[in-house]
Amino acid sequence: MEISIFTVDAFTEQPFHGNPAAVCLLEDKLEENQHQKIANEMNLSETAFIRKLNPTDDFTKKNVNSTLTFITLSGELIARQAEDHIILDLPLYFTHPQDVKEVEELVKAAVGDKSVQDVRYSPDTKKLLIRLSDAYERADLEKLKVNAENLLLAEKTGRIKGVIITLKGDGRGKQESYDFYSRYFAPWYGVSEDPVTGAAHTVLSSYWSQQLGKKKMCAFQCSARGGRLKISLRQDGRVDLGGQSSIVLKGFLSI
Repeated sequence: MEISIFTVDAFTEQPFHGNPAAVCLLEDKLEENQHQKIANEMNLSETAFIRKLNPTDDFTKKNVNSTLTFITLSGELIARQAEDHIILDLPLYFTHPQDVKEVEELVKAAVGDKSVQDVRYSPDTKKLLIRLSDAYERADLEKLKVNAENLLLAEKTGRIKGVIITLKGDGRGKQESYDFYSRYFAPWYGVSEDPVTGAAHTVLSSYWSQQLGKKKMCAFQCSARGGRLKISLRQDGRVDLGGQSSIVLKGFLSI
């Protein structure tokens, strides 16, 4: 059997940037263990499998109002196309002030001696949000050397499974102004640093919306690959995360 397969870089319009994922187009169902084998073979953070619900469905037909529902370990993920962007429909998660003394060692492992302006915790996602002082610039966040092993050793609460480091935007993006920057680390799940993280922005969106008094924002995740996200908080308590994408590989997988 041959399966059409693509590698897509998400949250970017440039090849080799953003978050890489494999996408498989299936004409028929696969055995459950084959999904995992294909994902292991692709060796990327995400592998998506898209299957026709009806024999007459056309994978190649373009529809600006089309939506896809992905079944993930975290529940259903709905994506839709809007002009040249793909919009993810995600829940919005709020943060609460964190006693810095409880996570002092973890904060130091993440940002060293840098000045910290705020520390928050999201119980729904088990993510710790560390906001650097507004005195810093994007380059300071990009230069941070974060050791994943040190994060694991420094986490003593047993509650935290991801660390977000964020910084207020300086309005001096190369192509556009950004409201905030971030980086994300989740060694508890085997991810030393994630290139671009939709899940982290479900937390970042609520935090920065409160801080900036804005419902629409533009963000940049400052990993080595980098990725740009357009954010829109909705009336129903959810958030739309938008980004462009670039297909960098097309081919067939033989199984």
